Amino acid sequence: MKKVMFISSVGGHLTQLLELKKIFNDYNYVLVTEKTDVTKDLKEKYKMEYLVYGSREYLFTYIFKFTFNILKSFYLFIKYRPNVIVTTGAHTSVPMCYIGRLFRRKVIFIESYAKRNSPTLSGRLVYPIATTFIIQWESMKEFYPKAKYFGGIY
Repeated sequence: MKKVMFISSVGGHLTQLLELKKIFNDYNYVLVTEKTDVTKDLKEKYKMEYLVYGSREYLFTYIFKFTFNILKSFYLFIKYRPNVIVTTGAHTSVPMCYIGRLFRRKVIFIESYAKRNSPTLSGRLVYPIATTFIIQWESMKEFYPKAKYFGGIY
């Protein structure tokens, strides 16, 4: 069975990723997100791993938390050895995408449904290395000409 890692930041990115939950059990999967009061109970429903929550609003502490998350992402990659990484962004997922490509894994990035007229920072960072880049609005072809459009995941 193919190993798939589903990874995203908390909030709307995780909400979008959970729209794919109907396919989780088709794979040997793990769901990775940041640990917060909102996400700690997800462990009861899904095979979970957590990264440290860090807001870019507090730049000094964010730098340390982001560095820790890069190291933990590498650990989780080695632990689960996914064949495919699926993400809806944002900053939490970018290191895992690069780690995955470094080890020649497929990376599927789904650009945020909330972005209709401008790209996200994580989208711009992952687009050059993603094996499949999916947009949820046709208007986003302007920024991601090689992206695939299938409509929204909602």
